[in-house]
Amino acid sequence: MGIAKQAATLRAARNSATIRTFHPAGTVKCDGVRLFRSQSARDVGCMLDVNPSVVSWRCMPMPFGAGGIAHVPDFQVFDEDGSTLYLDAPDRAMSVDTTLLATEAERLNARYRLLDRGEIYDGFRLRNAKDLLRYAATVTPLGDRLRLLAALDEHGSLPLAECLKAFQETRPVPGIASLILHGYVEVNLDDAPLGPETAVRRISR
Repeated sequence: MGIAKQAATLRAARNSATIRTFHPAGTVKCDGVRLFRSQSARDVGCMLDVNPSVVSWRCMPMPFGAGGIAHVPDFQVFDEDGSTLYLDAPDRAMSVDTTLLATEAERLNARYRLLDRGEIYDGFRLRNAKDLLRYAATVTPLGDRLRLLAALDEHGSLPLAECLKAFQETRPVPGIASLILHGYVEVNLDDAPLGPETAVRRISR
């Protein structure tokens, strides 16, 4: 595929996405411009932000060819093990066989996957991720961070309601959400909606 065709394909895909806004607006691991083809694609981005093995991700990366067709994946994902993964959201209407896309990705030393709907919408993880990402722009002050981490060092884990008492310099809910999103503390996002009794633990570095 020529460079001119790649550029034209990418430009068309990104132009179609720029006119749409999807909730939530904030991200923490997106590298570059935030462009989402659909709400389903935005939901995948939420899941990538709360996946601890994901270092960063990009929206609508450069297309690659498969079966003579230029395909612009929804995401290019960079994992902590150094691998690269191209992803399409579950609502993607495919004009190319996914086997061909996987083969082309392998040629680029990467992998390709078309996600199943259940991977995104089953369980509570997406709901909890969206709740947290409302506060993606929050930066927790050093004092609040130190107070919470010291308390967790002392107790091992604490209910979320108790953790909120550590915040004196910023609002408690945005503060704890920021620390979760940026990998200072962890909570179980899968079993239930986040609540006062949710256990919070410090992440060992």
